[in-house]
Amino acid sequence: MNLKFWKRKNAEGGEVKKKSATREWVDAIVFAVVAATIIRWAFLEAFTIPTPSMEKSLLVGDFLFVSKIHYGPRTPITPLQLPLTHQKIWFSEAFVNGGIPSYLDWIQLPQYRLPGISDVKRNDVVVFNYPMELEHPVDLKTNYIKRCIAEPGDVIEIINRQVFINGREFTNPPEMQYVRFMKTSPGTNMINERVFKRHNISKWQKGNDGYYVWATDEAATSIASEPFIESVDVFSQYSKGTPNPHIYPNNPELFDWNEDNFGPLTIPAKGATIQLTEENVALYGPVIDYYENNDDVLVQNGKVSIEGKEISEYTFKQDYYFMMGDNRHDSADSRFWGFVPEDHIVGKAFIIWFSYDKTESFFSKVRWSRIFDLIR
Repeated sequence: MNLKFWKRKNAEGGEVKKKSATREWVDAIVFAVVAATIIRWAFLEAFTIPTPSMEKSLLVGDFLFVSKIHYGPRTPITPLQLPLTHQKIWFSEAFVNGGIPSYLDWIQLPQYRLPGISDVKRNDVVVFNYPMELEHPVDLKTNYIKRCIAEPGDVIEIINRQVFINGREFTNPPEMQYVRFMKTSPGTNMINERVFKRHNISKWQKGNDGYYVWATDEAATSIASEPFIESVDVFSQYSKGTPNPHIYPNNPELFDWNEDNFGPLTIPAKGATIQLTEENVALYGPVIDYYENNDDVLVQNGKVSIEGKEISEYTFKQDYYFMMGDNRHDSADSRFWGFVPEDHIVGKAFIIWFSYDKTESFFSKVRWSRIFDLIR
């Protein structure tokens, strides 16, 4: 029996030549890059935790998937960019000081957000672009991860480290930690590293008559049971009424705020109008200048001018959020640099897909218990 196989024909009726191995590899790579770019933009993106600002909720060495569909993906602002890069070309810092930029800002497009399945809610763990990094376009600013504490229109206040939202006590994250001073008994020498790790304390510093430790309530209670420990108390560098000049809005003459005693502060909401008093200019002048896409803004001497005209009130064009790290005494967050604009929101962190501890031995590096752990 004779079998006849049909062969593809080109436009002239001739047989289509088979692709070379090199061409097939190129096509496969192009397809993979395009597919990965679309997935990364519209669905989910992988991130890693580089700093301890969210410990113990998230640890240095955790690898996360961040959902773009929760809040809706953003359309690109900077189209002239190498695929699957952020600010720099991979490994370029090894050859050029500061690295080689992976984008050109010759073209800047307006940004839109596609519909998502939810809005940003209090207690969400959110990835966003660091607002104060003004040298990069919005979509290429450094990615930060913190917990959303306050939504648009909320009033936040921190009293002796406890957060209040709209006058109600905010539920603290279960793994929240502070710096504490651990006073040791007289005659106690250096404490072995194993003792700290046994009580789930990963950062400590020797002080007079004891140690400063970064610890959760549970870890503090646990290590306080050691016979050579006299007390473990939360350490605050600034007492109530003593301003920290590094705290937003960096105006200790008007606001005696610090990281443990802050506010009350109203979070800007789209459509909300404020009177531009001296205090409000200090609080919201940077928002009007940096994030609202206004032209020719001048904030000076407690007054705001737009395009040469002084204004006495202002209506916000977008929503804002207040973010904080769970490691409250080791987190550069909204207490230090202010609000996160809605157009800076990247996505919601929802699962840890891998985790390892580079300080441990080779066989103990992988944190098996954290793999595929949902983020809460």
